[in-house]
Amino acid sequence: MTDPDAHATPPADLLACHDCDLLQTEPALAPGETARCARCNAILARNPPDSLDRTLALTFTAAVLYLIANLYPLVGLEMQGRRVEVSLFEAVHILWRDGVEPVAALVFVTAQLFPVLELSMILVVLLPLRLGRVSPRLATFFRLVRSVQPWGMVEVFLLGMLVSLVKLSHLATVILGTAFWATAALIVVLTLAARAFDTRLLWQLAPGDEGARP
Repeated sequence: MTDPDAHATPPADLLACHDCDLLQTEPALAPGETARCARCNAILARNPPDSLDRTLALTFTAAVLYLIANLYPLVGLEMQGRRVEVSLFEAVHILWRDGVEPVAALVFVTAQLFPVLELSMILVVLLPLRLGRVSPRLATFFRLVRSVQPWGMVEVFLLGMLVSLVKLSHLATVILGTAFWATAALIVVLTLAARAFDTRLLWQLAPGDEGARP
């Protein structure tokens, strides 16, 4: 005879380890504390201090860095007294004009479009929370943020550009522009923002979505 509770949904206070899938009781953490899995010692939950305020501050900082990265020169080359500088938008335009549309589209999507979508979505999720408002679609919208994040490959673009610049360094003097350093700082700030946000806060506040954690 089949047990009617065999496939019941686990209680909302249980967490599944992302590494070994062990179900464990969600611990009560003080600000700054971290809980680890009893089986594999992977991080099970964190409670960053001032999570919401820190994440908002870092996200606004990232938005400013994104603007700088797109408005100022990214890189320049100086050879025989002649200096040429190019911004990220100009680089995409030049690639498109020179007939490499797929590469231009890839750079635009991964280095410009998806990062700004990610920043916008994070602000749309966090600002209402900071103002004490909870949208009934909060959890759904946050899942959309998480689905966009893997497509923002600014660090891959930056690494590829560095490899190209190293190969060009014997032909001309390479000048790293303001936008290059802003892009590098943007990667660091986005990483810190992701670490500062306690996702448990979101799922606790999301109405009608208890236990539906990613």
